[in-house]
Parts: sequence; structure tokens; C-alpha cells
Amino acid sequence: MRFFQFFRGLIVLAVAPILTILTSVAGLAGTMLLRMSASRAQCFPRLWGRIILWLSGVTVTIRGGAGLRHDCPYIFAANHQSQFDIFALQGYLDFDFRWLAKEELFRVPVFGAAMRRVGYIPVDRSHSRAAVKSLDEAAKRIADGTSVIIFPEGTRSEDGHLLPFKSGTMVLAIKSRVPVVPVAILGTHAVLPKGKLLARSGRVVIRIGEPIETSGYKVKQKHELAERLQAAVAALIATKDTGN
Repeated sequence: MRFFQFFRGLIVLAVAPILTILTSVAGLAGTMLLRMSASRAQCFPRLWGRIILWLSGVTVTIRGGAGLRHDCPYIFAANHQSQFDIFALQGYLDFDFRWLAKEELFRVPVFGAAMRRVGYIPVDRSHSRAAVKSLDEAAKRIADGTSVIIFPEGTRSEDGHLLPFKSGTMVLAIKSRVPVVPVAILGTHAVLPKGKLLARSGRVVIRIGEPIETSGYKVKQKHELAERLQAAVAALIATKDTGN
């Protein structure tokens, strides 16, 4: 059994970069040649996430979210245990959303161009005037109707426990004035902990909470919003799963 897990992990490690390149090419071809909209082109990264999960032997179950509207933008704020958080959300979160990504990634040949074509949002993470401008532009994109996913912890948890939420991402939520949806991801740390290369099979559960309105917050209240959101995610993590 251990050998099978090891062999499967090696396959995923080798195949994932190839799948990423193929997905990028498909996204470019779909938007440039077939004139697919950015929303329709999300089928490529969604398939990318599901294939990697399938190869890894990882199943994903979604709990909650039935009351959310699909015609409204949200900021989905999730805990961050593993690189597999990205695959699980990309493959199974049934909303039209985009990722915020550091600006440097958009300079990667093919991959960066594909990210732009499918509508991903670049963010300058430096402490400069350009960083403030990029944050304002991202907030405008969201306010105009683009849902996004953020990881307010800012990094993956080494032990799987929830880290304090950084207030910087709350500025984006407050400026865009769209609801923030707490999301708890369970099981990905066991699949691929931070610092490990080979994934293991497992079961992942994504719990979606009730949206938190941000229109009543001011930027100076970003710490309050961060604490409220962290408490909501912590409560979702602690919820007993009674499903199958």
C-alpha cells in the first residue's frame, strides 16, 4: 500500500506541470481562437483541478453554499493548509470566480498570458505606490462583478491549524464592498503537508459559511473584519460533519 501511494505521488508530481502547460495552451486557444468568454474558459482550469485530484486519489465534498447567489460577486476567504486547497477549490467550488495572483506570475511565458486571458487578477505585493494601485484595481474588478478567492492567513499552515488572518486582504474586501464568504477546507493537510512533495490519497471537505457584509466597514476597521472572518472560518472547521 505504501509503495502504491509513493508511486501515485510520483505520477502526480510528474504529470502536474504537464497538465498546467496543456491547460494554459487550452485557455489561450479557447479565448483567442474560439472566442470563448473568460467565464466559459474556466472549464479548462476546473478540469485541471479535477484531473490532479483524481490522479491523486482525492475525493472532494462540498457542504453549504446553497443560499449564495450565482449572479452576485463574493470574496471567498478560505484557510490554507496545502497546495491541494487550490486544486480542490478550482475543481469543485461551483461559482464563477478568479484567483488573485502575484504580478510576477503573469510574466511567465504561456502560463502568464493564459492567466490574463481567463481573467485572473494581478496583485503587486510590494510596499509601493504601485501595490496600492493594483489593490484598488483589483477591488474595482470585484465590485464590477468578479468573484475571487483569498487565503487571509497569507501562507500555508505547517501543522494544519488555523493561523491569524492578515488584515491587508480585508482592505480589498472593504474597498470592493462585496460580501466575504468564510470557507473551511479540511483534509488537504493530510494529502500534502507544507514542505512535502508527494501527495497521498484522502478525503477533502469544503464547508461554505454565511456571507459577511462588508459595506458597513471602513478601512480603519480592517482588523475587526479579519477577526470576525477568522472566527467564522474557525467555527466551520470545528463543525461536526454529519454527512456521508
